[in-house]
Amino acid sequence: MKVKIDDVAKLAGVSKTTVSRVLNSRGYLSEKAIKKVHSAMDELNYRPNVVARQLFKQETKLVGLIFPTVNDPFYSQLIAGMEKRLFNNGFKVLIGDSMNDPKKEELYLQQLMAHQVDGLIVGAHNQGIPEYENSNLPIIAFDRIVNPDIPVISSDNYQGGKIATELLIEHDAKIIIHTNGPKSLESPTQERRIAYQDVMKEHGLKPITYYIDFADRAKKETLFRNIFRDHPDVDGMFISNDMDASLVLNIATELGYKIPEDLKIVGYDGTYITRTLLPRLTTIVQPIDKMAETAVNMLMARINGDEIEGNKVFPVKLWRGKSV
Repeated sequence: MKVKIDDVAKLAGVSKTTVSRVLNSRGYLSEKAIKKVHSAMDELNYRPNVVARQLFKQETKLVGLIFPTVNDPFYSQLIAGMEKRLFNNGFKVLIGDSMNDPKKEELYLQQLMAHQVDGLIVGAHNQGIPEYENSNLPIIAFDRIVNPDIPVISSDNYQGGKIATELLIEHDAKIIIHTNGPKSLESPTQERRIAYQDVMKEHGLKPITYYIDFADRAKKETLFRNIFRDHPDVDGMFISNDMDASLVLNIATELGYKIPEDLKIVGYDGTYITRTLLPRLTTIVQPIDKMAETAVNMLMARINGDEIEGNKVFPVKLWRGKSV
């Protein structure tokens, strides 16, 4: 027979209202009453109706995460860090892997809203999705400008681009190529390209930027091979992320370039996995765990109705591998 709240109240010797208040942490209750209710619940093996509690409290304890992919060390470490902290705050996580498909992202967004999530953290790169403009949900954006009301968390992309480019020039690279995401992408990551171009011009060097769309590995490999075909004298490369940098490193080695004697390479992200499995790659390290922690803290504040400051920008540092 299913145990009801009436049974708990009867065994505890309190009213149904008192049991309800204990379950939902509402109103003043004495420690004695709380202990009596919990004792009765344990004795009867009573499990509260979660759905009813959610309706009563107008919350689901669910948070949605929408990111371009989970099949990337940067996003894997970031999502894992956020999930751990959300769980510790009593929230479960629903993850949407948009695969850089705007229709898929919009569908995920609609489904998450239908599940009545309490908030969202978004880092997918698709533009112009109307649900973001019209949503009353607490939302935090990651490396993405969604609308003026949604705070953005990012690393200091300009400083990272400056460090990477100056390092290559300090080590006598002259023909330096930079790869970046689509130029149309409204993201703080574009600051990496701007810094690269500024530093190159300051040193009287010609910026050469390739805009890499969100393609699969095979398409990227073809594009990178074309870069070497079109610029066989390239002696420096600042690549927008470590996954692409590792692919470029492999292709360059296959084509006969000696690293770093003939070609110097700097990546961007500096995840645990990259620094463990590919320690030779010189890269710009983002404080991913700190950024994940801040994203969760900001979302919790918004869910609780607290005022928060605007965008957060975190400093980066250089990982000195052996590719420069």
